[in-house]
Amino acid sequence: MNLYSIENPSFLKGKSDEELKDLAQDIREFLIQSCSETGGHIGANLGVVELTLALHKHFDSPTDRFIFDVGHQAYIHKILTGRIHEFESLRQYKGLCGFPKMRESEHDVWEAGHSSTSLSSAMGIAKGRDILEDDYHVVPVIGDGALTGGMALEALNNIGSDRTNMTIILNDNEMSIAPNVGAMHNMLGRMRTNNQYNRVKYDIEEFINRLPQVGSKLRDMADRMKDSMKYLVVDGIFFEELGIKYIGPVDGHDFEDLTQAIKSSKDYKGPVIVHVVTKKGKGYHPAEDDKLGKWHGLGPYKIDTGEVLGSKSTPSWSEFMSDSLLSRAKEDRRIVALTPAMPVGSKLTRFQNELPGQFFDVGIAEQHAVTMSGGLASNGMKPYLAIYSTFLQRGFDQLLHDVDRQNLNVFIGIDRSGLVGADGETHQGVFDISFITPLPNMTLMMPKDEVEAASMIDLALEHDGPIALRYPRGNVKGLDFDEKREPVSVGKWEEISSGEDIALISFGPTLDLAIDAAAALKESGISPRVINARFLKPMDEEMLLSLGASNIPVLSVEEAILNGGLGSMIATFMADHGFHNPIKRIGIDNEYIEHGDVNKLLKDIGISTENIILQSKILLEQTHEKEIKN
Repeated sequence: MNLYSIENPSFLKGKSDEELKDLAQDIREFLIQSCSETGGHIGANLGVVELTLALHKHFDSPTDRFIFDVGHQAYIHKILTGRIHEFESLRQYKGLCGFPKMRESEHDVWEAGHSSTSLSSAMGIAKGRDILEDDYHVVPVIGDGALTGGMALEALNNIGSDRTNMTIILNDNEMSIAPNVGAMHNMLGRMRTNNQYNRVKYDIEEFINRLPQVGSKLRDMADRMKDSMKYLVVDGIFFEELGIKYIGPVDGHDFEDLTQAIKSSKDYKGPVIVHVVTKKGKGYHPAEDDKLGKWHGLGPYKIDTGEVLGSKSTPSWSEFMSDSLLSRAKEDRRIVALTPAMPVGSKLTRFQNELPGQFFDVGIAEQHAVTMSGGLASNGMKPYLAIYSTFLQRGFDQLLHDVDRQNLNVFIGIDRSGLVGADGETHQGVFDISFITPLPNMTLMMPKDEVEAASMIDLALEHDGPIALRYPRGNVKGLDFDEKREPVSVGKWEEISSGEDIALISFGPTLDLAIDAAAALKESGISPRVINARFLKPMDEEMLLSLGASNIPVLSVEEAILNGGLGSMIATFMADHGFHNPIKRIGIDNEYIEHGDVNKLLKDIGISTENIILQSKILLEQTHEKEIKN
C-alpha cells in the first residue's frame, strides 16, 4: 500500500495477516531508505515492525495509551499515526523528533529519551484512569535492557502488589545498546528458550476448572499443585511471583502469535506481561548481524554496504578517554573502568576485551554504577566511571550521598557534555555543571583539547577525593604531544592572551570561539584578555581576585545552562568580594534545547564568535557610558 496515504492506525482493523506481512515489508524498506539519509535508531525500529502493527491493530490509540520506554522504537508508531511525510527531517533542525513528542501527535501520550521510565508512568496513567472511572487500556512497551533499571523494578513491584490493570509488552531482543548483562538478562534467556511453562500451566488450569465444587480444600490443593508445577519447568517465575500474569515467550515477528497473546492480555483483569521475542535490526543484514551496538543509533549510511558516512580520521573524545585510561590501567591493576550499559557509546570495548578483569558493565543502572564506584574507591581501587552527562543526572543522590560526602577517590568521565544534536533535549549534556559544583568535595574540569585532557587524566588518577572530567561528543583535534606534557594544578586557570579592556572567559570547545572573537576585537582596537577556565570547581580565586581588583568587564561563554554555571559562579564571587565588574553571561537560558545540528543550535542560542564580538562591544559601551555618568 501507499504508506504516504496513512493518516491514522484505524485502517489496520480489517487487515489480514498476509496483508500485514506485506505492510511490514513496505515499512522496513522505507525505514532502511529513509534512515540511510537522516540517520537514526534503525536497529531498534526494524525489530518492532510486526509488534507495532499488531499493537495498533488490536488496541485503539489514542484512546488506549501506548507508552514507549526510551522511545527509540517509536518510528513505526509515527508512520502509523500519519507522520511519514516528516521523516525526511527526522532528528534534523526543526524537524521530526526521534522520540515520542506530545506536540507532534495526540498518539504520543508520554515523552522519554532515557530508559526504564515506562512502567512508572504507566502506573500513574492507569491509576488516574481508575480514579476517574475511565475505561481504556494502558500499554507500556519496555525492552529487556531497560528492565534492568531500578525504576522499572520498583514499578513492577508496585504494579504487581496493587494489581493495576495494564498490558506490559516486554520487547526482548537480547540487546539494549550493547548486549545485555546481568541476572535479569539470564532469567529472560531461560524463559525465552523454554516453552513448557505455558503449556503445563494451561493444562493444569483447565484441569482445575473441571473440578466439581466439592469444597475449598481440593481446590486449594490444586492451586498449590499449579504453583509447584511451574517451578519444575522454569527457573523462577519472576513476574508471576510479583503478581503479574505472564504470557510468552511470543514470536514477535509472527502475527498469529502476537494476535493470540494480545487478545489474551486484553481479556485478563489485572497486570499482564507479554514476553515478545524480537530480532533487533530485522530485515537488514548489517543491522541484524550487529553484535556490538553499532546499529543502535547512527548517522547516514550506504544501504548496500552499511558503511557509515561522514566518519572523521581523528579519534572520538570517548575513544581518546577510554584508550588513555586503558594504557594506565595496564600498568596499575587498581585502575578499573565502569559503565552503565554503554561500552559501545563510551568506546570502552577495547578496555573490556584487553582487561576484562578490570572492567564492569553494570547494565542500565546508573545509580548502582555510581555507588559501586564509591565502594571500589573505599577499598583502595581507582575507579573510572564513564557515563553520559544526562545519564549522570539519574545518579545524583548517589554522587552526593555515597561518593562526595565520603570524599572517595572516584574519577568520573562525563561523556557527551554540552549539546549532542540529533537526540535532542533528553540528551543535551548541559545541566551537570549546575548540579555538580555545589557538592563540597567535588573537583570538576573540562579541557580545551586532548593535550590538556591527558594532563587532567594524570591529575585525576592521583587526586585525593572525587573528580570529574567533562568531554564533548565529537572528535579530538588530532594534536601531537609527547609524554612530557605540562601538568595542571587543581583550580588553576590558564591565560591564553593578555589584554586590558575586557576579559573573555570560557572553557572546553567554546574557548576557541572566544579566541577567534578576541582576534577580531583586537583588529578593531580593543584589547581582550582570554582566559581558559578549565576548572569549574574549584575556580581560580587568585585570578578572579586580580580581575576584580582591575574592575575589568568580564564576558563568560559556556555551552551549558546559565543558572548555576560558570558565569553565575563568577558573578557570585565578585559580589561576595565587593567587586563591581560589569559582567555578561553567554550560555543557555533556563530552557530545554531540542534536536538539530549543533552549530545551528549554538547560533540560535547566541554561542557564536559573532555574538561574543557583539556582546563584548555592547558591554564595553555600557561600561564606558556608566563611567561617564559617574
